[in-house]
Amino acid sequence: MAYRIDNAIVKKDRNGRVTLIDPENVFKDEDAFIAVKSDDLITLQLLINGILKNDFKSWRELGVIPENEPLKSLFVRLGYSREDIAKLLKEF
Repeated sequence: MAYRIDNAIVKKDRNGRVTLIDPENVFKDEDAFIAVKSDDLITLQLLINGILKNDFKSWRELGVIPENEPLKSLFVRLGYSREDIAKLLKEF
C-alpha cells in the first residue's frame, strides 16, 4: 500500500507574492500551509512508504545525523541502492 501526501504547488513571483496552485481544491478549507521543496517531498513520501512496509533496514545503525545533512542522504545511510530507490519510485 502506497502512502500519498496531499500536495499543491506554491509559486512565488518576482515581488515575493506567493500563490497556491491547487487545481483539485485539496486545500480549499485550509488556513495554513507548509512549503517543501519538490525533491524533499518525494523523499518524504518514499521514506513514509518504507516505514509503512516495515522496511527498517538499518534504522538503528544510523547514529547521529548532522543537522545540515540533506534528507536524501538517509537513503544512502539506510543502505538503499539505486535499484532499490528505482523500485520505490515505481511503486510511488
